[in-house]
Amino acid sequence: MLLRFTKMHGLGNDFMVLDLVTQHAHVTPKHARQWGDRNTGVGFDQLLLVEAPTNPDVDFRYRIFNSDGSEVEQCGNGARCFARFVLDKRLTTKKRIRVETKSGVIELDVRNDGQVRVDMGPPRFVPADIPFQAQAQALAYTLEVDGQVLEVAALSMGNPHSVLRVEEVSSAPVRELGPKIENHPRFPARVNAGFLQVLDRHHGKLRVWERGAGETQACGTGACAAAVAAIAQGWMDSPVELELPGGRLTLEWAGPGQPVMMTGPAARVFEGQVRL
Repeated sequence: MLLRFTKMHGLGNDFMVLDLVTQHAHVTPKHARQWGDRNTGVGFDQLLLVEAPTNPDVDFRYRIFNSDGSEVEQCGNGARCFARFVLDKRLTTKKRIRVETKSGVIELDVRNDGQVRVDMGPPRFVPADIPFQAQAQALAYTLEVDGQVLEVAALSMGNPHSVLRVEEVSSAPVRELGPKIENHPRFPARVNAGFLQVLDRHHGKLRVWERGAGETQACGTGACAAAVAAIAQGWMDSPVELELPGGRLTLEWAGPGQPVMMTGPAARVFEGQVRL
């Protein structure tokens, strides 16, 4: 059978989006690996599945697969594309959309200027919730990587993140340290590794090595985690604007127990069909 899909991106973090509300198919990790290959498939960082909700209080269910076939809990840039997609495809007429994800319910608000504001929910710091192996909760932890001792923040935005502050993000060893942090044994479910440069109280630069995808042009949950870590440790104040390789995101966080609000663009690239 042929499946219609849309290729989208949020600041260069790119997605293949499938409507499984009006189309009926069983998509597996094998399909994600096949379609995710940039040489022989569609090519993407993540595959986004739009499904009917299992919870009557929400509008849709949202599932995410990395290009290596692993299913993940959350994707912030994908969430903005998800909101744009369901409106463009007339799957809803709502501008405020409640979506069920593997990590809980998120709310998407499509603004009149085309930007999408996402309520990403509150960050979680308890090590077992990240998950991260530590004796007690802290704002920062020491992590030994190849004989180096790094000081990182560790938290969950529905998926696990570490944040390392660097002096200059353009020369940071993202491709060397990123996979080693991702697969560090203290992160039993692996981790997304962020590298943050603080410019001033409200501006910074960020690169992210994403779990299961490698370095991407942008990572929405990674930007949320970096902003939270910077605010919690007193480096920055809300709102925070972060410049990623693909563009800028604005993050707001009022403190522990409060949700992180992320605002940024979503763009459609092309439409296509794949054979299942």
